[in-house]
Amino acid sequence: ADDVELRPLEPFYRIRFADGSTFEPQSDPAALRREVAKLSPEDAAGFERFMRLSETACAVGFERLGDVPFSSPLQMLQQGPMLLRLGAYRSIYGLVASHVRSEKLRTALSFHPLLIGGNPFRAPGIYSLIPYLEWKWGVHFAMGGTGALVRGLAGLIKGQGHDIRLGCEVDSIDVEKGRATGVTLATGEQIHADLVVSNADSAFTYGQLLRKVPRRRWSARKLARARYSMGLFLWYFGTKVQYPDVAHHTILLGPRYKGLLRDIFDRRILAEDFSLYLHRPTATDPSLAPHGCDAFYVLSPVPHLKGDVDWTREAEPYRRRIARFLEASVLPDLGRNIVTSKIMTPLDFRDRLNAPLGAGFGLEPIFTQSAWFRPHNKSEDIDNLYLVGAGTHPGAGLPGVLSSARILDKVVPDARIRA
Repeated sequence: ADDVELRPLEPFYRIRFADGSTFEPQSDPAALRREVAKLSPEDAAGFERFMRLSETACAVGFERLGDVPFSSPLQMLQQGPMLLRLGAYRSIYGLVASHVRSEKLRTALSFHPLLIGGNPFRAPGIYSLIPYLEWKWGVHFAMGGTGALVRGLAGLIKGQGHDIRLGCEVDSIDVEKGRATGVTLATGEQIHADLVVSNADSAFTYGQLLRKVPRRRWSARKLARARYSMGLFLWYFGTKVQYPDVAHHTILLGPRYKGLLRDIFDRRILAEDFSLYLHRPTATDPSLAPHGCDAFYVLSPVPHLKGDVDWTREAEPYRRRIARFLEASVLPDLGRNIVTSKIMTPLDFRDRLNAPLGAGFGLEPIFTQSAWFRPHNKSEDIDNLYLVGAGTHPGAGLPGVLSSARILDKVVPDARIRA
């Protein structure tokens, strides 16, 4: 792109199992097969079968339907036969398990829904598309960090002659006779508009920004009954030394898989064990930290705020537990090398980012909350209101969010025509 340099990563990421063994997906087919054989030689043929299925799922679920608005149930029915052939009625874990026997390989091929807020044991099998999507297009990092993407998009908007107003909290979306007519800010200022596009969490859009408006489809009762993604505990930290052996992306798995996910999604308790995602962006872009230093964040999936976790008391002890684990596994002497530290809990996601229940990814991606069942890109309740981002179709994750923006090209009336 003209504004952002995307740097490909090889390998894509490193998965480190509880026993210290690793799995590193990558673009070279021969090297990827060696990684599979390292874990489970007897699963070589099953892995190939799964990747062929993943290729078809990617062609259908991402390339063909990823930027198609699901505005009627008929569209879901039309895709039914293909979705059945792809095993979309099964959980992604169940689908993977039908092809390979190794629990490590099953984990490595099924964990991806966690990247968009889903539980692999109930996220639909269509998410089998992700391993092939990674292999076909690769995994990239925006040099300068995610902020570089934001600056690039902002520059594009300003270059088209538009304004960006920051620090302006929206209190409500204004509606007259069933049509969105603008927004009211927390200051009381009203901004009139021919149409409104909300990039807020879809449950926040309907539950808070439209709280004064009667709604048929996304009523307060329906939002209360919906299933939400897990919460996130994030610890950002910088070190005064570098850890060159740590990959850009590392997934550190704990001793449990299904049991831990049950604790997070269903029991909603803060378990004694955890699995972590460790991000070391300075592995690719050293400019993100002072010379000779490293920048990190570590993410732990945790229950959302319907769970009984008091983060005002638990945050610091939980951070220390994670620090001890990292020091004992991949970051020796971490404690004495930390020079900066900041944490975020589900409370921050709720209070600072307007995420209901502090759920990091909005509505959980289960079958009955996907495609037509998910809040539509063109609001079902309010004319001239459109939704974009993780809470609408197709869902969370950077590819999904950008695809939701492409859908707006198809459903939002052209401003020049309206003029």
